[in-house]
Amino acid sequence: MHFQWYPGHMAKAKRSMQEDMKLIDVVIELVDARIPYSSTNPDIDTLAKNKSRVILLNKADMADQRYNNAWKEYFEEKGYFATLVNSKSGTGVKQVQEIVNKACQAKIDRDRRKGILNRPVRAMIVGIPNVGKSTFINTFVGKASTKTGNKPGVTKGKQWIRISKSIELLDTPGILWPKFEDQEVGLKLALIGSINDNIVNTTDLALELILLIQKTYPKVLADRYGLEVSSEVLDMKGAVKLLAQIAIKRSCLLKGGEPDVDRAGGLLIDDFRSIKLGNITLEVPPAKKKEKLSTEVKSQPEETIQPEENV
Repeated sequence: MHFQWYPGHMAKAKRSMQEDMKLIDVVIELVDARIPYSSTNPDIDTLAKNKSRVILLNKADMADQRYNNAWKEYFEEKGYFATLVNSKSGTGVKQVQEIVNKACQAKIDRDRRKGILNRPVRAMIVGIPNVGKSTFINTFVGKASTKTGNKPGVTKGKQWIRISKSIELLDTPGILWPKFEDQEVGLKLALIGSINDNIVNTTDLALELILLIQKTYPKVLADRYGLEVSSEVLDMKGAVKLLAQIAIKRSCLLKGGEPDVDRAGGLLIDDFRSIKLGNITLEVPPAKKKEKLSTEVKSQPEETIQPEENV
């Protein structure tokens, strides 16, 4: 499968963010804790050059708990401030203001030396589509200050939000980047719903999900759907057979009793997104490769995520 989605409003939003960056003290980037590498927008490194950076690993409740702190430590080792959050429940959200203040401490100290005591920190919040920015902001502020939705691209306008006397937040639309150099990144973005479902072949996406899950969590599909599945890593032909089995088990049948793999594929993706398959992380921090954990997945080389200097 080939994945790419960069509609015109994203290009416009990127230009606007570049212009607004001169007003900003710190950039807060939300990433999805299930795919922290793939959900980190490489364009932000360029846009936020020389700005303080905070990484929020959102939807941490949906990810495999064994890897959450490892990813947090990974980003901290790269020079970012990082924390785990669950925007819907509010877990970890209260800590964000303190982390933002730490990230901007040098700026706050400079203001004090100049006699400026009450200037709020100005933060820009960024993230890919469907990463949960609007939900995070609503929880952070304590009221429904932005429009939320479960489709990528709901937030399209620029919004300044006063969080407290010490922090002002500039919301931005969710944007991707013009070209995915690694199509596995595009696959994972599609799986979490950051690429518009209308341009993705759901059945093919479900087959790719089966391959990933069988490689990293070999018992999950068998347990969820009551299947007798080998723990061996599958090829595409095996994935097709397995999806047909899921269709039969879930009564997704066409006339004549043939398995409706298209319907079963949609059901499988919904089960993954709603954590009915359990807490699944599709990427392991590079440092964890040496540990040979039972659910280890092939991640990107460590040098592929580089923070800007003076972060």
